[in-house]
Amino acid sequence: MAYPVMNSRDLLARLVGFPTVSRDSNLELIQFVRDYLESLGVSCELDYNSEQSKANLYARFGPDVAGGVLLSGHTDVVPVDGQNWTVPPFELTERDGRLYGRGTADMKGYIACVLAAVPQLLAKPLRVPVHLAFSYDEEVGCLGVRTLLEVIRQRPNPPAVCIIGEPTELKPVLGHKGKLAMRCEIHGAACHSAYAPQGVNAIEYAAKLINRLGEIGQRLRAVERHDPRFDPPFSTVQTGLIQGGRALNIVPAECQFDFEVRALPSDDPQQVADELRAYAESELLPEMRSRSEASNIELKPLSAYPGLATDPQSAAAELLAMLCGSREFGTVAFGTEGGLFDQAGVPSVICGPGSMDQGHKPDEFVTQQQLDACDAMLARLAGWLQNPV
Repeated sequence: MAYPVMNSRDLLARLVGFPTVSRDSNLELIQFVRDYLESLGVSCELDYNSEQSKANLYARFGPDVAGGVLLSGHTDVVPVDGQNWTVPPFELTERDGRLYGRGTADMKGYIACVLAAVPQLLAKPLRVPVHLAFSYDEEVGCLGVRTLLEVIRQRPNPPAVCIIGEPTELKPVLGHKGKLAMRCEIHGAACHSAYAPQGVNAIEYAAKLINRLGEIGQRLRAVERHDPRFDPPFSTVQTGLIQGGRALNIVPAECQFDFEVRALPSDDPQQVADELRAYAESELLPEMRSRSEASNIELKPLSAYPGLATDPQSAAAELLAMLCGSREFGTVAFGTEGGLFDQAGVPSVICGPGSMDQGHKPDEFVTQQQLDACDAMLARLAGWLQNPV
């Protein structure tokens, strides 16, 4: 299928029209992007999940040499359930210079600008290649990008830098915290509440574990651990969900809670889980098993991604400073796929149109001005790709 050359606004309208909520398929969007790129002569490679219901897309064009720039974004969006939208969430609506729709800021606006820039990039005598990588399931733990990274690693001539277009209002960002999400399941022993000491109260032991997490969190707040580049400037621990109990007159045998660690790049969030496990095994389980040998405490990982802290003196940072016209490098509070790209050997930076202040909310929007500015940034990139230094 041949497509006319489209600008970033027109492409954004097409992308928003695909309801790529993480729980659903993104294949219609990926197939549209593949057809659009292949109509321009760019070959694409799709990397499917095991159910064949979702796919990543990888493409590369330009000279067959090492290096070049990878432009990366995720195609999934968060749900709109229970949100009070005043416009159709999966239809682009323009009001007073704002373009409304789910994913306009996070982060289909950037993908639209990248796709709109491809004809211009193809027309240039590039000295190094352009790589495109669009993933699935970023919003539920950066899941899809992990196999996409394997695809990129297996190809010769890897990219030298990755620009992830999460919404930063096109300000240059070099870092974010990492995240570890865990589920703790406590298995005790039920009995009538009149004989509570004979049972093993799973909720009470969950409370002890949650209290220990709070103590760990307090230690992480110590001033000597602060990194002023981040807000808040320390690693955090919080419990977000808890379930347990069946009736007030039954000692609860089961309880579970979910907690997360948002860690500075210099901290290892796994150490929090390891300390909690050691506390459970050395102090709680012996006491629990003295009343019921079947008692247990299990820690199960839910999701994780590493932090990012790109060196401000690196070539990747210098390129981003040139593209943005600013060396006022910042960090963001939310996570991205950047840490995973960086771990895979592709230095990564973050810069994209829109603001996360609008992301995940009803009536999400990006401004036309931000799209225009992103188009201009990618035009500067096209010039640099002809004479990279």
